[in-house]
Amino acid sequence: MIRIGNASGFYGDRFAAWQEMLDGGPLDVLTGDYLAELTMLILGRDRLRDPSLGYARTFLRQMEQCLGTALDRGVRIVTNAGGLNPEGLAAALDSLAARLGLRARVGYVAGDAAERDGALTANAYLGAFGIASCLDAGADVVVTGRVTDASLVVGPAIAHFGWGRTDFDALAGATVAGHVLECGAQATGGNFSFFTELPDGGRRPGFPIAEVHADGSTVITKHPGTGGAVTVDTVTAQLVYEVGGPAYLGPDVVTYLDSITLAPDGPDRVRVTGVRGTPPPPTLKVGVNTLGGFRNAMTFVLVGLDIEAKAALVRTQLEAAVGTDGLAFTLTSTGEGALLRAQIHDADAKRAGRAFSAAAVELALASYPGCFLTTPPADASPYGVFTAGAVPQREHVAVHPDGTRVAIAPPPTTALSDDPPPALERESEGPPPRGVGTRSGDKGPDANVGVWARSGEEYARLRAWLTVDRFAELLPETAGRPVERYELPNLRAVNFVVRGLLASPAQVDPQAKGLGERLRFRIADLSRVAAGEPLVTEVARRATGPARASEINVNQMGV
Repeated sequence: MIRIGNASGFYGDRFAAWQEMLDGGPLDVLTGDYLAELTMLILGRDRLRDPSLGYARTFLRQMEQCLGTALDRGVRIVTNAGGLNPEGLAAALDSLAARLGLRARVGYVAGDAAERDGALTANAYLGAFGIASCLDAGADVVVTGRVTDASLVVGPAIAHFGWGRTDFDALAGATVAGHVLECGAQATGGNFSFFTELPDGGRRPGFPIAEVHADGSTVITKHPGTGGAVTVDTVTAQLVYEVGGPAYLGPDVVTYLDSITLAPDGPDRVRVTGVRGTPPPPTLKVGVNTLGGFRNAMTFVLVGLDIEAKAALVRTQLEAAVGTDGLAFTLTSTGEGALLRAQIHDADAKRAGRAFSAAAVELALASYPGCFLTTPPADASPYGVFTAGAVPQREHVAVHPDGTRVAIAPPPTTALSDDPPPALERESEGPPPRGVGTRSGDKGPDANVGVWARSGEEYARLRAWLTVDRFAELLPETAGRPVERYELPNLRAVNFVVRGLLASPAQVDPQAKGLGERLRFRIADLSRVAAGEPLVTEVARRATGPARASEINVNQMGV
């Protein structure tokens, strides 16, 4: 087997994780994922200012501390920190190694750039065979631009086992391993619904490791003595994160999430088997970032009586000062009061900047009683709009450490996905499930909410009870939007995809990170009502949102 660790799930993740993973135990490969949609926008703006940039500079600082350790221990590094300029990062790593007196063989993968009119960035999501080519050529470090997150794990496995383009089940198994590892500590107890059950309460989870075998089966684990845990639940939570239907499309293989089997394999070890794969689609996903304009926000604290009237007064005053275009308000209860967030979006940086924030501050002595704000006036910041498109599968290039450029051909066999349609609605009978876990995230303008049960009995309740209609009642902001519901019986999970939910730049939770936990709270509240128990807490009675869990008509919910 090959033992692959992860040390970064996003640009800004734990800086010390690279050193922690190198020092924590044996590894063959250490990967780092830096590229979210937002990251590409940030790197695009960097490159506008300086064409030599466009990569994750944090990675260079981490390698200044860790490159020598990795070379000494024979741990190979694979990262997508190259962003928009993998060649530039590779050259910077060569310079860093020379300055440190090290001999590091650096290769890189390029050719992901796509053409889109008016775009700040446009990049195709490449696969793993370019990474494998660099490793086969002896690279100690492989830098990529926009590859799929899972490819950082799949590439080393291809190089280690010599898999070919048609080893679809093995490629699919490694893709699942890559999906589990790609978000770092989310696989070991980070952002975990049942974090209070973790040995350390979730204070500092370690980073995950995949032991990938020749048939694509994997054991997910972590270094001994690190925080968090690796359990069937922590792995399931990551598997239902930012996914759609059971057919998980990739540039090298279509991976079927409903074929995954998880089983405990000892303390902090989960075995992943049975993964099925088929030929990849004929197209590659293209992520496109455009500058959408400028945004700003100010938050008013409302306390005491007449909360709604106070909020209405602020709204009227701000609209009179700056106009209504692009202005949005969110009122969030705090128990004894509320927070009113005023947010503006505009193509004009001046209107969204000090003209707006100063107008908010000017209300400090001329608005509701007890008025104060949480922030001083500030300038606006630019925001981006992410959209996804497609291009035909195409050739790209792997540049070996000696400078040899090797063409990576597109896959010889492709096929249209046979993703099953969303699951049919079931009869909504019986009580709600108890003790479900959730994880939610974004897929461009769409949101996904994965819900899983911890036993077969509770899964039977979950799949019968949580229909699309009930989902919309519990999360009213999703009502009226296209919602797809997929069942993953092997994972005891149901996944919901809400189309277009995140399209507005005024979203308080623009990546839908809290959507799942809000749903989980409301399910828990209703399950207690069904059992004749008190509601979760007194705070739950004051839960914010368009439909508070304690205010839902229980008879309408079929309880």
